[in-house]
Order: sequence, then C-alpha cells, then structure tokens
Amino acid sequence: MQPMSAGITKAGTGMDGIVWNILGQTYVPKQVSETSMSWHATFPPGTFVPPHIHPTQDEFIYMLEGRFDLVLEGKEFVATAGDLIRLPMGLAHGIFNKTDQTVKCFFWVSPTRKLYDLFWGIHSLPEQNPDAVVALSAKHEVVFLPPPPGA
Repeated sequence: MQPMSAGITKAGTGMDGIVWNILGQTYVPKQVSETSMSWHATFPPGTFVPPHIHPTQDEFIYMLEGRFDLVLEGKEFVATAGDLIRLPMGLAHGIFNKTDQTVKCFFWVSPTRKLYDLFWGIHSLPEQNPDAVVALSAKHEVVFLPPPPGA
C-alpha cells in the first residue's frame, strides 16, 4: 500500500471514481493509506451491518444525516446528525437504519489493515448472501457474530 498523498477528494466523488455496493449500502472511498482509510456511506432505509468485531482496527462514524440504531457490546444506542460513534478495536457492534429516511455518514478506520480489500471483495461477489459475506470477512479480519437465539 502506498503512503497517503496530499490533495482533495472532491465532494460527490471517490478515489479513482470508485463506488462500492456493500450489503445494499453505497460506500465511496475518500482516502486510503496503511495507517487509515475513510469513506462516505449512504444507508437506505432498512439496511444494516449485522453485529461484528474488528479485532485489529479502531472504527469511527460521523453522522451527517439521519439516525442509526446501534448495538454496542449488547447494549442499544441511538446516533443522529452531528454525533460521532467511536468503536474501539475488539468491540462488538451492529449498525441499523430502522427509519424510513436515508442515513449519510462518514466512516474511518485506523489502521487500514485488510478492510480496503474486503470492500472490493464484497462489492465483487456475484451475490452478497450472508454466508459468502461472513466467510470473506473472516479472511479480512472482520468477524461477524452469530445471530442471537430465536432470531
């Protein structure tokens, strides 16, 4: 991976025109280097990222528009525009848009580790079914948790 270069990633664009479809959400990478990666995310109503753990990364989400319902270490929280969500490495978390409004937010992780490659892999899957996403994620240092009993 190359060091980060100075410059501006213009609004509405991603690095090299990249746009990923990840679990029904749109991710637009804004910056990537060995030490960090950032992306703009759009979560349509009803989309989510199931509970999972990043054992090798700290993750942050800055809320631009909308509302997330979150599960952090089994406890429920709500984040809205202007809030910063802090997810230390090893913390189990799930992110849910349970509203009828689109959520727009800005994510970043540190260090990048294998997340950039994981997003390319998920985006490139012929079908983003749960088993395929979970298996691929496990190879890229993201561990999805089993659903709770009765789910």
